Amino acid sequence: MNFRFRRFLATTTLAVACAAAGSAWAGARDDLKTFTSGLKGLDGQFSQQVFDGRGKVKESTSGRVALSAPRLFRWEYVRPHEQLIVADGRKVWMYEPDLEQATVREQGKEEQNSPLTALINPALLEQQYDVSEEAAQRDGLQWLSLSPKRETEASFQYAALGFNAQGLARMEITDAVGQRTVISFSGWKRNPGFAAGTFSFTPPKGTDVIGN
Repeated sequence: MNFRFRRFLATTTLAVACAAAGSAWAGARDDLKTFTSGLKGLDGQFSQQVFDGRGKVKESTSGRVALSAPRLFRWEYVRPHEQLIVADGRKVWMYEPDLEQATVREQGKEEQNSPLTALINPALLEQQYDVSEEAAQRDGLQWLSLSPKRETEASFQYAALGFNAQGLARMEITDAVGQRTVISFSGWKRNPGFAAGTFSFTPPKGTDVIGN
């Protein structure tokens, strides 16, 4: 599976699953509960850096993220190169306009070992992850840490969610080879009215489609 595609799944599904389970958890847990109270959808911007195991920046990107519980996502990379990932409730599409190529997968298969299962039953989140609150602030944020209880089934080894007065401000994910992804969020709009087509994708004419 494409590396960026795997990272998208770990990031986006974790964010929405935590939102669904917010009432189950106090500091950062209170922040999470406040942020997710009555939450059905989010729209905002992100900037993302990927660091290798030695701490060197491998990739810097930015774009827009839109989430609608329980199964709809739009993760749109704008800089430095355009790329679009859309989950429409049945399928997950990744479109690379520069290559005129789209990859499509059944959404259910991607969700089997992801925190998205917590959207059906929020109690599953704490069944799947060890959740703890970091004692001290870091970078002016309150943090929750998540570690998969069954590492072989997870797409990451460790994740941390950082909150400020505006809500979820940062997410950090470390994978099995020590690579770390840091995503900063801004401009959150809660329960917005999404434009038609936000969570759907039709390949442009001439696009090479891989998968079904």
